[in-house]
Amino acid sequence: MPLLILLVVFANPLIFTLFLTVVLLLALLEFNRMGLAEDHLLEQRFAAVAGAAALPLLHFQQIALLFPLYSFILLLLGSFFLFRLPDISAVPNKLGWLCLGLVYLPFLLGQLVLLRPLQDGRGWIFLALLVVMACDTFAYFVGSKIGKRKLYPAVSPNKSIEGGIGGLVGSVLAVFIAGATFLPQIGWIDGLLIGLLLGCVGQLGDLFESLLKRACNVKDSGTIIPGHGGILDRLDSLLFAFPIVYLLAKYCYGC
Repeated sequence: MPLLILLVVFANPLIFTLFLTVVLLLALLEFNRMGLAEDHLLEQRFAAVAGAAALPLLHFQQIALLFPLYSFILLLLGSFFLFRLPDISAVPNKLGWLCLGLVYLPFLLGQLVLLRPLQDGRGWIFLALLVVMACDTFAYFVGSKIGKRKLYPAVSPNKSIEGGIGGLVGSVLAVFIAGATFLPQIGWIDGLLIGLLLGCVGQLGDLFESLLKRACNVKDSGTIIPGHGGILDRLDSLLFAFPIVYLLAKYCYGC
C-alpha cells in the first residue's frame, strides 16, 4: 500500500500502469494457485501472463483489442485442457476457476489504469484508498469492542453486524475528509451517499474474497506479504471499490 501511494503521487501514468501490471500478474498467479494448487501449472502461468496484458492495452487505449486477447486466451486454455487433463470431470471447475480470475482481477484492477489519467484522478484514487482503510479500521475496532451479532458466519465468522456498521461510519467520515481537503467538489450530501456506497461495496469485496478462500479451504490467499497473507488479501475490498470510484469520477463529476 505505501508503494502504491508513492506511485500515485510521483509516477507518470505509464510507470503506474507497469507497476499495476506486475501486481496483477502476481495476483493472478496467487489466485490460480489458490484454486488449482499444483495442478496445471502451465495453464496457471499462461492465464496469469495473458491476463496481465490487459492493463497495458487499457493504458494505450486499445480497448478493442481486449476482445481478441480474451478470445485467444480462451482458445489456448481450452486446447490445453482438451489434451492435458486426465480427469474429464474436473474440467468445468478448473477451467472455470481460471476464467473467473481473468474477469475478476484484470477488469476490476484495470479501473485504476482508466482512473489515473483523469482530471483529479489521483485524488479519486486516494479517496478509494482512504475510504477502504477507514472502513477496515472502524470495522475492526467497533467489531472487537461491541460486536455480538454475526454478519455472515458461513463466509466470514469473525465479522459482526456492529463492525459492519462501524465500517460504514468510517467510510462516510473518510469521504467528508476528502471533500474538505483534496476533492472539494464532493458536498456533504454527496459525501454521505458516496461513503455509504463505497463502504458497502468494500465490505462486499472483502466477503467475496473470503468466500473464495473458504471454497478453496485456505486461510490466506498467499504468503507473499509475511504476516499479512497474499496480495488478494490486501486488495479484496479495493477491487470492488475501484469501479464505483471510476464511474463517479468519470460520469458524475466529469473528470
